[in-house]
Amino acid sequence: MYPFENTALENFEGHFVDIRQFFHEHGFDEGGNWEYDHGFFDKKLADNPGYLFIRVPVMVKEGEFGDDEALVRLGKPFLLRHKYQIGLDDYVDVDVLDSSINQFSEPQDSDASIETEEVEKSKKIIQKLEEQFKAHFSTT
Repeated sequence: MYPFENTALENFEGHFVDIRQFFHEHGFDEGGNWEYDHGFFDKKLADNPGYLFIRVPVMVKEGEFGDDEALVRLGKPFLLRHKYQIGLDDYVDVDVLDSSINQFSEPQDSDASIETEEVEKSKKIIQKLEEQFKAHFSTT
């Protein structure tokens, strides 16, 4: 994992609907692992080796994650790589209910290594995103 320090995104507060619209317009989607009080916006940069994402945490201050009028605060963006297993998960422990909900293998490496070139490329993406973010939210 590589955290992006001192970005314009971190600690910004606004309504979920406005923030979601901005991130969708810039190639981000709501990532997995969201709950009523927090979630992530993810932008997938690569598939191999493993999935490489820029991830922006979102914490709910009022309301619930996904509600248009929820008041949310953005966290520190970071670069993350997940390497997933190919084939069956050898350590699965499920019952009938779990198998109908969770059909995915555990990551082989949930914090896989990131190359220097990938960090540099992602820094440029974050810088451009920050510029667009400042322009968008200074006028709204």
